[in-house]
Amino acid sequence: MPQTSIMSLLPFLIILLLFVPLFLNGRKQKRQVAQTQAMQSALEAGDVVITTSGLRGTITDDSYEDTIDLEIAEGVVTTWLRAAVREKVDPDAGHGAVAVDEDPGTVTGSDDEATPSSSESPKATPSESKPIIH
Repeated sequence: MPQTSIMSLLPFLIILLLFVPLFLNGRKQKRQVAQTQAMQSALEAGDVVITTSGLRGTITDDSYEDTIDLEIAEGVVTTWLRAAVREKVDPDAGHGAVAVDEDPGTVTGSDDEATPSSSESPKATPSESKPIIH
């Protein structure tokens, strides 16, 4: 008799186990969106940013609520939505490109190529085939 009561609860437990990770993942995504929006609203003139399309530029005018002006080359200023900014470049990283390191086994520098850790054999990285835009 007790075994039938456990069997009757089994479908509910399976459904519960499926929805718990979805709930936790949704919270994580909401937190990331909130962090991105806070970063976009805190942008100031002089900040170096990268847009969602990969364009790197320096903010020259941040006086509007929804848009910013980016200087993408000397004397070339374009207007972008704040929501198009993906990340703010760390000024301490030097003048090299921002390295988004998806492989924790590589170490990158501001002007150096990615160097594999001692446990890995040397291999070509995707960043070696792409030009660096300054």
